[in-house]
Amino acid sequence: MSLNRRNFLGRTAVTGAGVALAGAVGTVPAEAESSARRKKRYSFTVMGTTDLHGNVFNWDYFTDAEFDDKAHNDVGLAKISTLVNQVRAEKGRRNTLLIDAGDTIQGTQLSYYYAKVDPITGANGPVHPMAQAMNAIGYDAAALGNHEFNYGIPTLRKFQEQCRFPILGANALDAKTMRPAFPPYVMKTVCTPHGRDVRVAVLGLTNPGIAIWDKANVQGKMVFPGLEEQAAKWVPKLRSMGADVVIVSAHSGSSGTSSYGDQLPYIENAAALVAEQVPGIDAILVGHAHTEIPEYRVTNKATGKQVVLSEPLKWGQRLTLFDFGLVWERGGWQVESVAAKVLNSNTVAEDRRITGMLGDEHRKVVAYVNQVIGTSSAAMGAAEAAYKDTPIIDFINHVQAETVRAALAGTAYASLPVLSQASCFSRTAAVPAGKVTIREVAGLYPFENTLEARVMTGAQVRAYLEFSARYYVRTAAGVPVDPAKLTNAEGVPDYNYDVVSGLSYEIDVAKAPGSRIVNLSFDGKPLVDSAEFVLAVNNYRASGGGNFPHVARAKQVWANSDEIRNTIIGWVKAKQSIDVAAFSSVDWKLTRDGVPVF
Repeated sequence: MSLNRRNFLGRTAVTGAGVALAGAVGTVPAEAESSARRKKRYSFTVMGTTDLHGNVFNWDYFTDAEFDDKAHNDVGLAKISTLVNQVRAEKGRRNTLLIDAGDTIQGTQLSYYYAKVDPITGANGPVHPMAQAMNAIGYDAAALGNHEFNYGIPTLRKFQEQCRFPILGANALDAKTMRPAFPPYVMKTVCTPHGRDVRVAVLGLTNPGIAIWDKANVQGKMVFPGLEEQAAKWVPKLRSMGADVVIVSAHSGSSGTSSYGDQLPYIENAAALVAEQVPGIDAILVGHAHTEIPEYRVTNKATGKQVVLSEPLKWGQRLTLFDFGLVWERGGWQVESVAAKVLNSNTVAEDRRITGMLGDEHRKVVAYVNQVIGTSSAAMGAAEAAYKDTPIIDFINHVQAETVRAALAGTAYASLPVLSQASCFSRTAAVPAGKVTIREVAGLYPFENTLEARVMTGAQVRAYLEFSARYYVRTAAGVPVDPAKLTNAEGVPDYNYDVVSGLSYEIDVAKAPGSRIVNLSFDGKPLVDSAEFVLAVNNYRASGGGNFPHVARAKQVWANSDEIRNTIIGWVKAKQSIDVAAFSSVDWKLTRDGVPVF
């Protein structure tokens, strides 16, 4: 006889004494035991990647060698494909889904080549390697990342057209209609052996910072409201449409912080806030922050239920697995359990199906980046660039300042002195003495930033330098200095520490952040607060990236749409030689109470 709620309650009311007695001797009522056995249960797995950044092969196009780092991680979709195949073999393909959380088509020379050199948007243009690989692997959905917009909306739309899965962005809205410019969600059906299938909704959310970081590409075309606001709008709709499981694929970190300060009223890294504030979400695939979070549980304030978050490491170094346990109750599938973990792609070989399919594209890019474009009078390396004034950073600043001066010639700003900012983007970047190739020059600037010119006062520049100097760990005078422990204070990444050329200054690391810049001078004289300068600055910094003071609101007097990396490559091609002595000088140093650290 079936045991429904009504006759179960009736029977327990009549036989309460018997139940109590049975409980006393440690047995379970037969009908309750039978009911537990008859409950239908089903489990399935959702796999996730994020921040692939154009990595298909386990290859570093800047070093022209197999990728490697200190932890011996591997990268690329070919490795991910092998892991995905293993999971599908173990779980059964029909019991799995595969999604991504964005930043797919920018980051390597492979992705650059098919955006700029042989663009997918050209007449009879090629299919993007990332689309080819992801189609072959069998992705079910991917969220928009902010870097999807770096090459402009036409390139993104062509990539979207080439993908056999939806690109999701519930909070990427058409600026005129305020309707979603991309599909907000996809509803997937997972077949079960128990009658009704499981309906799994995947909601895609992207980063509001796109409005700042890619302003030139999106202004007047798209707007990007906050993740929490749009999740609160869409999750109830998905539930009303019959979703048994709701997963969010969010190109947004979990820390609750923003790098653009008050430039936007939205939070950049809002994934945990979405979990906390929006009821009805079971799991969130986190992206954007380039951190590894195997499993992170957040309690929803409204329901008290836990939401499971996971962020696999960037570039295809990890694959997240969300394991869902469902039970059939109250006429539908209910999520009974969720657990997450990550798999390391360095434990498997590349899938030869993927590497073979894209071998020609890979060889074209390798040949392209190994073209010799000039010579250098001396070798330059970035190994010490995070804490010493090195020629390799001077070179970036030299090219940027020269480019801005040429652009401002004949304008009202031509007489202003030009300063330039640059960061140590890669401590392994190097330019050899002698012949120099595209890949060696491109390796100085791995990001797709473009160049701008902003007018700033001496006082604003001083505040900018003070903010930058927080990067160093406070170190008392006389204490031994370990360079490996001197930088990245409070988690500040190398790319958010700026060197500014055209000035002379010291950074006293024995002092507290905010009072470290000493002996700041211009042209041999103390910097005048009211003096005006033009700062050659990348668009990420100029638009608020890193939350540096003043620069985002400073007057823009020039901007370029070409990547700084391309500008440097073009400079070397035009000059055909890099004369290191022409720009190399020690203009800043670390000190403690006036004594140089190095």
